Amino acid sequence: MSLLSQKHLQNEEAAYKWVEARIWPNGAQCPHCFEKERVSKMEGKATRFGLYKCYACRKQFRVTVGTIFEQSKVPLHLWLQAFYLVAGSKKGISSNQLHRTLGVTLKTAWFMGHRIREAMRVGSLMPPMGGEGEVVEADETIYGRASTHPKGRSRPGQKFYGAMHKNVIFSLVERGGSVRSYHVAGSTVGEVIPIIKANVDRETSMMTDSAQLYKYQLMDFASHDRIDHTKEEYVRYVDLNHTVHTNTVEGYFSVFKRGMRGTYQHCKEKHLHRYLAEFDFRYNNRIALGVDDETRASKMIKGAQGKRLTYRTTGRA
Repeated sequence: MSLLSQKHLQNEEAAYKWVEARIWPNGAQCPHCFEKERVSKMEGKATRFGLYKCYACRKQFRVTVGTIFEQSKVPLHLWLQAFYLVAGSKKGISSNQLHRTLGVTLKTAWFMGHRIREAMRVGSLMPPMGGEGEVVEADETIYGRASTHPKGRSRPGQKFYGAMHKNVIFSLVERGGSVRSYHVAGSTVGEVIPIIKANVDRETSMMTDSAQLYKYQLMDFASHDRIDHTKEEYVRYVDLNHTVHTNTVEGYFSVFKRGMRGTYQHCKEKHLHRYLAEFDFRYNNRIALGVDDETRASKMIKGAQGKRLTYRTTGRA
């Protein structure tokens, strides 16, 4: 049976029950005063399904209040279809494709995509990556044009210096584990090293390329190995349990760039953090870690809570 033929993806009442089971696993909770005990479902014939009343603050609410679904005119079962499509698309799914598949306007599809990426965004309070015996790879890449950087050559024939006009993305990948990506101002010690030290356990073995910014900055970790791509060195075997390379993080970058260039094609700098959150989420909840499309969509729904996002604020940042 197709995943999209499931009842909660075709029926609005079933969709509400499915979302309630994931956002309220221990029963309904008032989003206004957070009351759990004095809450009951309204069962009147003229009552909209999924409506509850809190007898502590006397307010009515549904499971969509305080989530990315709040005040949306799109039926919830169509929202869930969009979640499944995004969850199952390794390189993303464009707004045009959502618009054609779901039968909503292009503007609505664009906004739905950004709301879903917001649900995939993980907070900053995360445990350190790596640990004793673990390996974390660190690397940077460039993508698109940064709106805050120069847009043209100041004189005829003058060239940009390096990638000064590009967005810089820095990622940390734990081998066999998760990834964390950041949009940084540049490939500098001041931008990159604090991120590593804030996110990686000191007992971790670090792997980087030969960039000078890493050379003397990671000495307080268990070990730091560098691979020199300028000498066409891509893998160095030290022993059976110690292989030096940054191929894992570069593999992540390859998926990210194929998705951004092939599927999304264009992304403004102010939206880049949400696209990074999307690709990070799918990588951290991939089949290799035992997470299938169904489970991935369920995790995305849980992340929809407490992330109110309006069209106006989406356009600004």
